[in-house]
Parts: sequence; structure tokens; C-alpha cells
Amino acid sequence: MRWYMASEETATFAAGCFWGVEAAFRQVEGVTATRVGYTGGRTDHPTYDQVCSGRTGHAEAVEVRFDPERVSYRELLALFWSIHDPTQLNRQGPDIGTNYRSAIFVHSDEQRTLAEQSKGDRLQSGRYGRRQIVTEIVSAGTFWPAEDYHQQYFEKRGISGCHLT
Repeated sequence: MRWYMASEETATFAAGCFWGVEAAFRQVEGVTATRVGYTGGRTDHPTYDQVCSGRTGHAEAVEVRFDPERVSYRELLALFWSIHDPTQLNRQGPDIGTNYRSAIFVHSDEQRTLAEQSKGDRLQSGRYGRRQIVTEIVSAGTFWPAEDYHQQYFEKRGISGCHLT
């Protein structure tokens, strides 16, 4: 069973702890669904504990379904860059490990082009000084949904957010 409409598109982002990333994308007009999970690794059906061990190679990520008539992929990229520090290698704030890496998992050649352009624009902006952007831009692979208790974590608990940026 699909969790989206045929006219929608998918974007997948990793920017640290997936709870806050998901909460940020859920606020965007035109985002029709989100789910947190694991991607970019080598273990089938990984669990949260396995991913946190650093041995599966997965990143905590958010799969975003969106209506391109209402929100563009460029707008989603702009949000992605604004909600984390893309110069921190394998960490965001107090969360450390490869599972917290910054990555854009692209679903098409067009997304790859737009992601690379946006990364280049960020680098040239001077915003990060001499620090390099470490965000990976890689092809999307299998997305393994996280356990139910991780989905819409902040909404279920009445928490507004945790990002430090």
C-alpha cells in the first residue's frame, strides 16, 4: 500500500536527530506526509538500537512527501540547510555518530542537480567562513521506516523542538 498520492514527489533528508527534522518539514505548506526512518546503510530492516550503534551505516532520515504544485524541491532544500549545521561531520549539536550525518538522498537527476546547486550556493555565500560543507548528496536507496514511537515524536509528546541552530 502506498502512503502517498501519485502526483506527489518524495524528498529524503538527514540532518541529525530525525525528530526535529521531521517536525520542521511537517510545518511546510505543501508537505503532505512525513515519516522518519533509516537509509544509506547496509543492513536490512535495521532497528533504532542497531542504527545508533554506528555499525549499520544508516543515517537517521526523514522521507518527505510533497505536492510540487504547492511547494518546490528548492524550498525544501532551503529549509534543510536552515535547520542544521552542514559543516559538522557526523554530528549535530550533542548528537554524535555517522547516523547523525548531514545528507541529501536524491530520487532523480533533477533533484541531484538542484541539491548540488544549492550546496554550491551555500558554499559561495560565505555564511560558513572557512568551514566546509560536509553534506553528502547521494542516490536514495531503501528507506526503512523507524519504529512507530519515533513517528511524529514531538507532536505525540507536545514538544515544540530541539534544534540548536
